Amino acid sequence: SAGYARDEVQAFPLDQALSSSDAKAKLGDSIKFAFGNTSIGKVTKNHGEFRTNKKTNAFGKSDEKACNWAFLSAMISLKDRAVTEGGNAVINIRSNYKNNTTSSETTFQCGAGNVIAGVALIGDVVTIN
Repeated sequence: SAGYARDEVQAFPLDQALSSSDAKAKLGDSIKFAFGNTSIGKVTKNHGEFRTNKKTNAFGKSDEKACNWAFLSAMISLKDRAVTEGGNAVINIRSNYKNNTTSSETTFQCGAGNVIAGVALIGDVVTIN
């Protein structure tokens, strides 16, 4: 029988995803994040561009809840990479769902399906002062 798989790419607000208590607890404030072309300081060292692609179980969850969870997982990966590389910020963060790169200061892209939701991000790990 033919399945009715859904893979709908949607934009969700960054401020809502980043203001959750889970996001504040897991991301902390030791690493700064900047989306799109937002400037947060002078870059003194560029540690490289890094990618993350995180999926989560979306079954029985709203698209927004599942996508925010996948987004937080992707952000934790970028934070961990910044710490590993010796940086203190991740800048130029953009969505890269299915290799379709979009840049926004206010939203992130998420592919939401019946069972899985996914968020892929690219960011530059840097040291700023």
